[in-house]
Amino acid sequence: MASELDEVNAAPRRPRILLAASGSVAAIKFSNLCHSFAEWAEVRAVATRASLHFIDRASLPKDAVLYTDEDEWSSWNKIGDTVLHIELRQWADIMVIAPLSANTLGKIAGGLCDNLLTCIVRAWDYTKPLFVAPAMNTFMWNNPFTERHLMSIDELGISLIPPISKRLACGDYGNGAMAEPSLIYSTVRLFMESRNQQGGNNVQQIASEG
Repeated sequence: MASELDEVNAAPRRPRILLAASGSVAAIKFSNLCHSFAEWAEVRAVATRASLHFIDRASLPKDAVLYTDEDEWSSWNKIGDTVLHIELRQWADIMVIAPLSANTLGKIAGGLCDNLLTCIVRAWDYTKPLFVAPAMNTFMWNNPFTERHLMSIDELGISLIPPISKRLACGDYGNGAMAEPSLIYSTVRLFMESRNQQGGNNVQQIASEG
């Protein structure tokens, strides 16, 4: 009996994935992304105010809590209360921002933190992975600022899941569409499983440190 209990206690918990959406039309796929990850991991979600124009809250996985800017302030009343962006950073094993808009990319590259999503990134522990999947118009993607911003976030240790070429929501054809949710999911999962096999900071180690 004791050995069976030890085996149960030693069983690794599910990965904790913090999914975030910023203001891009590609946020209409955010629910699909959440469902993909929810089959493998514990999921919490963060949405900027602009992204809520495109997210159908009712279609999100029932166990995935969605946090917004309003939650950042309503959850804090006095000294000693938890700070949401710190609590979410501590909870997560990995963060994925999909879609990452041109505006939010610029904010992260410049160190700005004026909403829940960017506060989490500014407070992020870069010993833990952070992936971004940009989504924007082709001319925005090709803008010189974008290259500078991508270099800045690369220096932070943020991993890029590049956009793809297709007919965009604006009607233009070109590069800038968010990678498909299935590709984002498989990229992150393969990364985590590969790192665990190599003996990196796997989920069990992160859990013991937390």
